[in-house]
Amino acid sequence: MTKGGLNVSLKGADDIFSTEESRQEQQREQVQQIPIAELHPFTNHPFKVLDDESMQRTVESVEQYGVLSPLIARPRPEGGYEIISGHRRQHAAQLAGLETLPVIVRNMDDNAAVLLMVDSNLQRENILPSERAFAYKMKLEALKKQGARSDLTSRQIVGKLETADLVGKGSGESGRQVQRFIRLTNLIPELLNMVDEKELAFNPAVELSYLDEAQQRDFLEAMNDTQNAPSLSQAQRLKKLALEGHFSYDAAFAVMGEAKKDELDKVVIKNDTLRKYFPRSYTPKQMEDTIIKLLEQWQRKRQRQNER
Repeated sequence: MTKGGLNVSLKGADDIFSTEESRQEQQREQVQQIPIAELHPFTNHPFKVLDDESMQRTVESVEQYGVLSPLIARPRPEGGYEIISGHRRQHAAQLAGLETLPVIVRNMDDNAAVLLMVDSNLQRENILPSERAFAYKMKLEALKKQGARSDLTSRQIVGKLETADLVGKGSGESGRQVQRFIRLTNLIPELLNMVDEKELAFNPAVELSYLDEAQQRDFLEAMNDTQNAPSLSQAQRLKKLALEGHFSYDAAFAVMGEAKKDELDKVVIKNDTLRKYFPRSYTPKQMEDTIIKLLEQWQRKRQRQNER
């Protein structure tokens, strides 16, 4: 019974001593159901959202169970929310026909948002070299803006760790390797896509990133004309030619036309060439067996001729 008709409600110690700021923070961390239409991708998001088999499995899971892990987003000045973590979940939810998503809304500045966005995505199993390259670059720039000193050429020290080392610390990469990945962002899209498709090896690609755009396009043409991918030594020679001012299409063609050591003991026949001589139903194994039989017949014929 209340005394004098007063309705007194006693607050707990947490309520008494909590600040208005902490109460607002707790409110912000609550999961909210937000319409998908109000969720927008992170500006210059470096990670690709692909409609592949993995995405299809995610869509099936969302259809069956919903989105179990909330997205993280921040308010946009122009309205709606910018996704910091959860782009794949948002895409899967769209494909599954959901109208709202569970979201934790945080007020974060640009640098903090970039760091969280990059670190949350680098936990994925399969990351393309181009994704890692642009993600590392964004994270490096965010750390620099937060006060960490860094320079991609002089490698200045930040306390006990260089900024590039800080970038790669979470994913087990050295600062040197982080810088090499960032070099890939200087490649033209065609060459960078070849790195992702494993048509151009990582180390030669790093060397080629020192060529300017026109030189890279001349190199791409020379590579296509010679039907050769560059070895590390060839890429290093092309880089040297560019730095010395002697790079040209003809020079690139000459370098790319050289036989590599590991190719001197190889005989490679393109599939298109072989297909002209075999039925469409033949598998590669059947074509190989037939070729071997024909070579054996040819060898026996030569032996008989030599015995005469």
